[in-house]
Amino acid sequence: MRNSIFRVALWLVAFAIVAVSLWFSNRLVQRLEVEQQRKIEIWAEAMRQFVQADNNDANFDFIWKIIEENDNIPVLIVDADGRFVTARNFDPPADNVDDYYNRVYERLKTRQEPIEINIDENERQFIYYDDSILLKQLQLFPYVLFAIIAVFIAVVIVALASTKKSEQNRVWVGLSKETAHQLGTPISSLVAWNEMLKAKYPDDNMVNEMGSDVERLKTIAERFSKIGSRPEFTQACVNDVVQASVEYMRRRTSQQVHFAVDDRSKTHAMLCVPLFEWVVENLFKNAIDAMGGQGNIDVVIDRNEKGQTIIDVSDTGKGIEKRRFRAVFRPGYTTKQRGWGLGLSLAKRIVEEYHGGRIFVKQSEVGKGTTFRIVLKKMR
Repeated sequence: MRNSIFRVALWLVAFAIVAVSLWFSNRLVQRLEVEQQRKIEIWAEAMRQFVQADNNDANFDFIWKIIEENDNIPVLIVDADGRFVTARNFDPPADNVDDYYNRVYERLKTRQEPIEINIDENERQFIYYDDSILLKQLQLFPYVLFAIIAVFIAVVIVALASTKKSEQNRVWVGLSKETAHQLGTPISSLVAWNEMLKAKYPDDNMVNEMGSDVERLKTIAERFSKIGSRPEFTQACVNDVVQASVEYMRRRTSQQVHFAVDDRSKTHAMLCVPLFEWVVENLFKNAIDAMGGQGNIDVVIDRNEKGQTIIDVSDTGKGIEKRRFRAVFRPGYTTKQRGWGLGLSLAKRIVEEYHGGRIFVKQSEVGKGTTFRIVLKKMR
């Protein structure tokens, strides 16, 4: 919430700066336009007198100086029939000069009334002028300023977001490693107690199942210890990894939750198996919560045309509104009364940052269910 307010405040400041700059530059533009009009009228009078004067005229040098001093306002002179006579401060191409000035003439005559020069009783010429380079630059100034401010604000927001994400990552890593460390001692104790129970009751199924749960705790601790570290990848069969997670969840879930796996193709990928199992189990737990503990979870494993592994996990739960497709992966986002809202966020980090893949909501319909898709890159 605080970050959103900060971003809005930054953009409001930017718009305020641009609005003030636009107002001030418009006033300057209007004053320059008036000044430019006055200069062109003086220049036009100088041109008229220049044409009528001779070299012996005492004012000849002064008139010529006025004409020469116009070095920034583009000026075009045509005769009474619209034929090109001369021009100043334009940059015509090396060829097709006449066509160039004809286009300039057609453009300028739609923008302004020309200044008429009466050469004599039978000859008239007309002066058209364009905005000076300085005037054009001043007109563009507010927009350039806005672009610079927008880039600056974007850089600030990205920098702040990166800093915040870096801080969050450090917290995540610290909490994960501390959790793994704290779990280590009781798990070791549980392993010892379980071995003692196995020795005393070797045929007891409950003891064996307890041993499986202790091994599971060891796996969970290993997962937490790998967060923030460079995970070890091995070539693994994706089908087997997913099937193992399905079997684990099936034994610990209500019989009203039905799992179905469609292995359309046997596919392998470079995986950190303990972390990837965590991703799949998080999707299953999310689906079970969405279904209220009863419904169908369908898993489809396939390859796409690029050779990438595709895993679709579909449920028959309450569904997700389309506008929340991305929000569900944000840390802390949850619709449950109890929960931290970290499962999908953690899954996204493991898939995208560690495995170089993608995870997203493929489709969802409120009241009918949701399909999450994992895309793993092709093995080299």
